[in-house]
Amino acid sequence: MTVHFIGAGPGAADLITVRGRDLIGRCPVCLYAGSIVSPDLLAYCPPGARIVDTAPMSLDEIEAEYLKAENAGEDVARLHSGDLSVWSAIAEQIRRLDRHGIAHTMTPGVPAFAAAAAALGRELTIPGVAQSLVLTRVSGRASPMPNDEALTKFGATGTTLAIHLAIHALGQVVSDLTPLYGADCPVAIVVKASWTDERIVRGTLATIEAKVAAEPIERTAIIFVGPSLSASNFRESSLYDPAYQRRFRGRE
Repeated sequence: MTVHFIGAGPGAADLITVRGRDLIGRCPVCLYAGSIVSPDLLAYCPPGARIVDTAPMSLDEIEAEYLKAENAGEDVARLHSGDLSVWSAIAEQIRRLDRHGIAHTMTPGVPAFAAAAAALGRELTIPGVAQSLVLTRVSGRASPMPNDEALTKFGATGTTLAIHLAIHALGQVVSDLTPLYGADCPVAIVVKASWTDERIVRGTLATIEAKVAAEPIERTAIIFVGPSLSASNFRESSLYDPAYQRRFRGRE
């Protein structure tokens, strides 16, 4: 028996890898985080699959589901939103599986920030403007931020920030970043990227709080901050410059 951790993507049922979809279709048990994973993905489950919404469950209860499946010799598809590598809460689950000697795999998914950037229609790394992207968050009830990962420290680099799990602290984001980026720095908030009710709020550090107050956002949002969000007068990349010699181009 194996537990297959699967990055279920940002929301839309067709934004899942082929491998992830096929694993769901082969597993007689599916555990999914119903608070943030689209129920449309459950259509990939095989007929008669035992489907468990883990949103109201504790880690002990989830562990019990794994043990139940192990005793029955049934593979488990474990769906988490976005990609498994960040804020997926699988590390503690894997630790418990290892204690029981239960096999597990990881299948990556489309990360939420990538779907949000697509919704904005933007490349986030712009030649001469921004070549880095920081994925971060602010402290919350589930997990505090390490002291060395304060938003102001990342903001001091001036790079593009993709701030997750922070819409409740928008005021803090604005106050921390305005002295570093300037009041005119562009901000874009993507709510429920790729879902049918996706929404985008654009503004600057000076205006974004008022815009969100007019259209409140409760959760499932990414806050982008940085000059790359509005850059238009930038130099073209050398990648496709006719004078740029590449081993694939075959030029003399």
